[in-house]
Amino acid sequence: MSKQNIFSTNQKHPVGQRRCTFCTNQFDEIDYKNLPVLKHFLDGFQKIKNHYYTGVCLQHQKKLARAIKRARHMALLPFTN
Repeated sequence: MSKQNIFSTNQKHPVGQRRCTFCTNQFDEIDYKNLPVLKHFLDGFQKIKNHYYTGVCLQHQKKLARAIKRARHMALLPFTN
């Protein structure tokens, strides 16, 4: 993973348009061991946020959900609060 902040706003596009943070930063793989990135996509009840709330494209949302589920089974993330 690169050292840059992946959650910064994208200044090239208008305010109303959201771009996938993984597409704009060219992430090849979403790792289940990268907990700060995974926690960003969980709500207060530890449920996975929908892709239309987070602005992630559908392809990366599926990879993200798979990584979160793997992290839960490896006991890196809790299932509930």
